[in-house]
Amino acid sequence: MHFQLDPETATFRDEVRAHLERVLTPEFEERVYRSGVSHDHDFVVGLVDNGYFAPSWPPEFGGQNRNAWDEQVLKELTMRFDAPVYLSETTRMVASIIQQVGTPEMKDRILAAAMNGEITIALGFTEPECGSDVAAAATRAVRHGDSWVINGSKMFTTNGHIADYIFLLARTDPDKPKHKGLTMFLVPTTAEGFEAQAVWTLSGERTNITFFSDVRVDDQWRIGEVDGGWQVLALSLQDEHASGWGPHLARLLEHAEHWAATAATPNGKPPIADRDVRRRLARAAMETEVSTLLQRRCVWMVEQGEVPVAEGPMSKVFSTEALERASQDIVEMVGPDGLRSYLEPTAPERGRFDHTLRFSLGTTIYAGTSEVQRTIIAQRGLGLPR
Repeated sequence: MHFQLDPETATFRDEVRAHLERVLTPEFEERVYRSGVSHDHDFVVGLVDNGYFAPSWPPEFGGQNRNAWDEQVLKELTMRFDAPVYLSETTRMVASIIQQVGTPEMKDRILAAAMNGEITIALGFTEPECGSDVAAAATRAVRHGDSWVINGSKMFTTNGHIADYIFLLARTDPDKPKHKGLTMFLVPTTAEGFEAQAVWTLSGERTNITFFSDVRVDDQWRIGEVDGGWQVLALSLQDEHASGWGPHLARLLEHAEHWAATAATPNGKPPIADRDVRRRLARAAMETEVSTLLQRRCVWMVEQGEVPVAEGPMSKVFSTEALERASQDIVEMVGPDGLRSYLEPTAPERGRFDHTLRFSLGTTIYAGTSEVQRTIIAQRGLGLPR
C-alpha cells in the first residue's frame, strides 16, 4: 500500500492547480464569501469545459474516464483552494446514485444535464426534530394515484434556494420500522408548495430550512423502490462519511507558516524563532499528514474494490477534529490579531485564521457528527454491539 501519485496523476494535478490559480482571484473569493453561497455557475462551467467537473465519468457525460486518484487530487485541490463546489459535489453524488438505481427515463432526463452543469441537486435529509438520526424523518409522502403529495420540512438544505432539485428522504409508511418505511424522491424546486428560508451559519455560509406544503410530484421522480429509501440513501451516506477535510488543514498550516516566517515582533525576530510557535506548527503538520493518509487509504480501498465502511468515518472524524484543534491552537499562537475579520486587508493573512476557526466548528457536524462516525467505526469496523 502506498499513496504516491503516478506521473500522469501528478500532471493532471498540476493542470487543475493552474486552472484554479487562474480563476480563483481574490476578488472572486471575496464575492463568493460575501454571498454566503458555495456555488458559482460560471466557475462550474469552467470545470465542465476543461473536463474537471467529473473526470472519472465517461466522455459522453463530460468526463475523461480518469481513475480514482485523479478524482481524489481534484477534490483535494478544490478543497485546498476553498472553491465553490459544494452544490456541484451534491449534484454529482445524486447523479451517481441515479446512474446506479434510477429508471432509464430518469437517467435520460437527469444525468447528462447534471454532468454538464445545466441542473443542480441539493440534499434534503436532516429534519428540525431529528438531528443526526436521519432515519427518524417525519416528512410524509402519501400516494395519490400516479403521484405523491409531500408535507414536512428539512433543515440544513444547503443551496436548496438555488438548486433545481432536492434529493428528498420522505416517510411513505409510518407503520413500518423507521428504516423500512422511507422512500427517496427527486423534487423539483419549481413545484408549488416548496419554500426555502435562509439560515446563516457561524462561518457566514447560507444554508436553509425548506418547507414542503402539499408538494405534488409524479411517481417518475421516485428513486428506488417504495419503502426502499434507506438502501438508496446508504449510497449517498457512504460517500459523505468517506469525506476528508485535510486540505482545509493544509491551507491553514500554509498561512500559519507564512505568518510565522514574516510577521513583525517587538524583539525583531520572526515568530517562528519561538519554540512554542514551532511546536504548534509541527503538531498541525503531523495532523495534516495523517488526515491526508487516512483519506487516501479510502481511495486505495475503492480502487481495490473494497468499501471503506469504517475507514471513511475514520478519515472524516480525525480530519475535522484535527482542523478544529489546529484552528484554535493557531489563533492562540497568533494572539488577538488572529480574530480580526476574514478578508480584512490589514488582518494577519487577511483574516483566514478567524474564518477557519469559525468554519472548523461546523465540519464536525457536516456529513454526520463525530458521534455518528464513532458509532459506525465501533459497530461496523470493530464489531461492537449497539
